[in-house]
Amino acid sequence: MRLRWRVILPSIGLLLFAAETHHSVQTIAHSRGDRYFWWSLIRLDSDPLNKRVLPRLSCADGSVNCAQRVLQDMWIDPGWLAKILMWSAFPAFVVNAFIIVLLGRLGVSQVLSFMIFMPLLIVGWYYFVGRLIDRWTHKHSERSKA
Repeated sequence: MRLRWRVILPSIGLLLFAAETHHSVQTIAHSRGDRYFWWSLIRLDSDPLNKRVLPRLSCADGSVNCAQRVLQDMWIDPGWLAKILMWSAFPAFVVNAFIIVLLGRLGVSQVLSFMIFMPLLIVGWYYFVGRLIDRWTHKHSERSKA
C-alpha cells in the first residue's frame, strides 16, 4: 500500500499545532483581564485597536491603575515542538502574519484570526508539500519499473 503524504503531512501539522496550542494555554495562561495571548513565542493582541477600557484598580502596593500594567514583552523559549512546526510550515506563518496584521487594523482580535487561519494555512502548506512528495515518488517508481 502506497503512503499518501498529502494526507499524512497535513494530519501531522494539525497535531503539532494542536499540541503547541494546548501547551501555550497550559503554561502561558490567558487570564480574563490580560490583553495578550502568547502562542509559543508569538504575541497575539486580543484588542488591537485599544477599544476595551480596563478598569482602574488600586494595587497592593498602593499605586493606582494596576490593570493597565500589561506584560507586553517577555522572553519565551519555544520548545522543540514549536520550532519544528514553525520551520517546516514557515510560509504558512508568514502568510498568517500578514492576515492577522491586516485584520487587526480592522479591529479583529489577533487571537481569533490566528486560531482560525493558522490551521487552514498549515493544512494547505503541508498538503502542497505532501503532493510534491507523492508526485516525486510516483515518477521515481515509474522510472525504476521501466
